[in-house]
Amino acid sequence: MADSAGTVAFVDPEPTPLALLLLGHGSDPDSERGVDCPGTLPAPSDPGLVERARAAKDALGDRVFILGHHYQRDEVIAFADVTGDSFKLAQQAAAHPEADYIVFCGVHFMAESADILTSSSQQVVLPDLAAGCSMADMAEISQVEECWRVLQEAGVADVTVPITYMNSTAAIKAFTGRHGGAVCTSSNAERSLAWAFEQGEKVLFLPDQHLGRNTAVRDLGLSLDDCVVYNPNKPNGGLTAEQLRDARMILWRGHCSVHGRFTPDCVDEVRERIPGVTVIVHPECRYDVVKKADVVGSTEKIIATISAAAPGTAWAVGTELNLVKRLALANPDKEIAYLDRTVCYCSTMNRIDLPHLVWALESLVAGTVVNRIEVDPDTAHWARVALDRMLALPGVSTAAKPD
Repeated sequence: MADSAGTVAFVDPEPTPLALLLLGHGSDPDSERGVDCPGTLPAPSDPGLVERARAAKDALGDRVFILGHHYQRDEVIAFADVTGDSFKLAQQAAAHPEADYIVFCGVHFMAESADILTSSSQQVVLPDLAAGCSMADMAEISQVEECWRVLQEAGVADVTVPITYMNSTAAIKAFTGRHGGAVCTSSNAERSLAWAFEQGEKVLFLPDQHLGRNTAVRDLGLSLDDCVVYNPNKPNGGLTAEQLRDARMILWRGHCSVHGRFTPDCVDEVRERIPGVTVIVHPECRYDVVKKADVVGSTEKIIATISAAAPGTAWAVGTELNLVKRLALANPDKEIAYLDRTVCYCSTMNRIDLPHLVWALESLVAGTVVNRIEVDPDTAHWARVALDRMLALPGVSTAAKPD
């Protein structure tokens, strides 16, 4: 937030014992890939890290293109050639065929998307293989294939169209492509769902139940009763054949560990604390949070909305903390508050730190490609089919559409 002199005064929430592995320290074996990087990383305390990163990037020149997701640390964003959400970054990678190396400062599924969209001569590098996504990992391909078998036994698979959120593995995107479905982003989820209901009677929405529910109910006018949640950890997803036949939206039981932390109480508390505040949240938040918010939108919409807002306005933002902090710095004429008082970094995204970036870049300078992300040709083909269906929707940008 800003004081009377216009100085940014954003205050970090205090860490709590339940903080999501602040700044990527520690590990969560239940939700993270937990893959160790080979090789020796520079010490985090090395005072020369910034200069080493700059020197390595300069040495590589146009041969390297660095992508930085909005949720990344500032120290990493400083070296990004472009910032954005996951799909925008994958498109940007495809738009720079001159780069031999795409260094994706994001998480694993994002690097997979970049590999799918770029040419075979380009190599995609993820600085830390442990930078996974708990939401994406909540939908494992064998579980999804079992779900489809359950839908077949219930007699509804033939009228069900799968839609998978961009925040999913390449295997899930490929499954969606094989079964006549499409990918969606948080920006075009409404268009994707509307298209799906033109193709069939039901939608299997993967892997984020909240985005699926919010889009179906808020944007398309379905009711909560039209939605059921498929739990892959229960027999038949915990649903009867009758429930599957009655439902229009079959929601996978997945969620974002960051956005899922926001509660209706957070909204009530910030309204009491900041009179006249406008609450803006990401559609990955729970339905009861979205219902209480004033504005709901993707990361790009949140940035654009606050940037265009009148000076002196107050905003409480329900999304990842690194992004909110940068919004506060970029808008000193507005009061920017975090929706929750507790820490809510994306722990796995924060695993991409300066030591890992320096290690990856210096390895490339030395002629060694580390942590390359490769999607097998068959998976890549069907994932691109699903992506192409999304890109063909009216109003969806086709910039950097894959050949």
